[in-house]
Amino acid sequence: MDTTLTIILGIVAMLLPLVVGRLVWKRFDKWFGRNDQAYMDSLEYFLKKIGFTALVAFILLWVGISLVFNGNGAALA
Repeated sequence: MDTTLTIILGIVAMLLPLVVGRLVWKRFDKWFGRNDQAYMDSLEYFLKKIGFTALVAFILLWVGISLVFNGNGAALA
């Protein structure tokens, strides 16, 4: 039962950053767009948008995986 729960929580921990990253990507314009279409079409804005989305997703992935697998390595040894 412990292995099954670890697998299910691991899958959730890997899929949750995808969902949250998609929400951040869609709502980034509303949060940081400044209602300036020329600014929102610039490379600088796109790099900020992709960087912030990746940062949020990777932090969430790191926290989720570390919570799922915290202490399970000692049980396998």
